[in-house]
Amino acid sequence: MRKNKNTHASQKAGGSRKLKRAVRGSTQKKHSGKTQAKKSQTRKAASVKALPKRASAPRTAQQYSKLSEASQEKWNRVTHVVSKMRAEKLSLKQASKEFGVDPRTVARLAKSALRKDSKGRLVAKGEDRLLRMLVMPGTNGLIEVTVKDSKQASLIGKYSDAVQKYLRSGDTTTLKKFTRKRIKTTDGKIIRFLTDPEELTRQGSAGVLSFESLYAR
Repeated sequence: MRKNKNTHASQKAGGSRKLKRAVRGSTQKKHSGKTQAKKSQTRKAASVKALPKRASAPRTAQQYSKLSEASQEKWNRVTHVVSKMRAEKLSLKQASKEFGVDPRTVARLAKSALRKDSKGRLVAKGEDRLLRMLVMPGTNGLIEVTVKDSKQASLIGKYSDAVQKYLRSGDTTTLKKFTRKRIKTTDGKIIRFLTDPEELTRQGSAGVLSFESLYAR
């Protein structure tokens, strides 16, 4: 009888030890699982931080030059959309469609140049400070200039129209209005408009001042 009691006690003790080991094993597995889950979350967070930032509007000529050719083209179209909206009172959707740009891209990149009207629609402000890379005649041919606002960009556009008018008709009336005018680039350089009829005629005859080249941007 005593032997049976000892055996029973021994079995009970052994069962208790097995139960404790099982509990420890379960606890270790849970702890390990939590650790792995935490590591996984850390890796995901790191991967999110490593994702490239969304493209933003260039503010300097240097920032513009660092953009890929495709990004420069997209930015140029965005500025054209804003100018078109302002000049022809077009909606964001209409102007974006004309230049093949997603309206959401224009709304994001050119946010500072847009405002909401009384009906909640986005319209172009009277002026903007979006950087623009434009082409205009220089003493040795076409030159690229970077201006920081729509006012100077508009002046270059009117000058280009005056040059085309002169090349088509020989009329210098509009061209002469730019004799003393100049623009200031984003890097502070002052550029005077080329209004010498003889030089413009020479460049025009060489095909340098075609409509396509002047409005390439």
